[in-house]
Amino acid sequence: MNNFTILLLGIILVSDVTVAQESTSFIPGGKPFAKIYTNLNYKYSGGEGRPAFQIKRAYLGYSYKFSPNFSAKINIDVADPGVGKLQMTAFVKNAYMHYEKNRFDFYFGMILTTQFKVQEKFWGKRWIAKSFQDEYKLGPSADIGFSTAYELCDFASADFWLVNGEGYKSIQSDGSLKTGLGLTLTPIQNLTARVYVDHMKDSSAQQTLATFLGYQAKRFSLASEHNYQANYNMEEGNDFYGWSFYTSIDLFKSFKFFGRYDNLTSLTPDGRDLPWNLSKDGQLFMAGIEFSPVKGVKVAPGFHGWKPADANQDFVNGFYLNFEYNF
Repeated sequence: MNNFTILLLGIILVSDVTVAQESTSFIPGGKPFAKIYTNLNYKYSGGEGRPAFQIKRAYLGYSYKFSPNFSAKINIDVADPGVGKLQMTAFVKNAYMHYEKNRFDFYFGMILTTQFKVQEKFWGKRWIAKSFQDEYKLGPSADIGFSTAYELCDFASADFWLVNGEGYKSIQSDGSLKTGLGLTLTPIQNLTARVYVDHMKDSSAQQTLATFLGYQAKRFSLASEHNYQANYNMEEGNDFYGWSFYTSIDLFKSFKFFGRYDNLTSLTPDGRDLPWNLSKDGQLFMAGIEFSPVKGVKVAPGFHGWKPADANQDFVNGFYLNFEYNF
């Protein structure tokens, strides 16, 4: 892998020097950026209600363009780590070099993975909820390694990536690398289809298959995705699958309706009586209204409902007021 990466970087550097010699009008420059996700919510389950105010994430970073083809970006993610007693922890979410020329893209470093990039863009509500694969941890949104993408023709592009496989919160090397390959098609105007597979092996091979179909019109979008993962976390027999459907409809001015339905189901491994992930299996129901009172600010009141697959767990009602600040 090292020799291949060095060769690829050498080709890119030579080609970029040539472009730089041909162009004298480009001025290098960069800019800082910030994005904040926060919400006020009230959850009701089992006869008890719990109000809460949350700062879900704060992204702080800087992007810089060295030439028409070379750029770099660093992005610090401040969020709840989900473990221990810490309330907020800072991580390096992205720190990468990007090269682009004609139909070719190359990223190297702590990169954004392409596993569910198309789905997340179609969903368009990351500040409200993660997309399916991200939410149920079928793969990390960022990891250390490299990715390439090439536009094969006007209606087809392919992407390939090789990463550590641990995600951006854990970058140690354990000898297991993750490879992913995706193909995205736009056979007709406004219609996008995608198929994606990946492989990661230790004691057992973790493998993912994801398909997506989405329609995006001027004032309306509708999408569905199906996801399957075998040997989750490289544990033999820990297989699960799920569907996600989501839509967005422009109502008037800057107001949009959005809706989503998820269904996550784990299988029962040999020798067991219950699905391995039963406590986290279930169905998600989501609906709300999104609007933007001023540029850089989004607001979305909405309902989130979770129906657990485990009959011993209660339905969870959630009423949310979500905010995104982008500057």
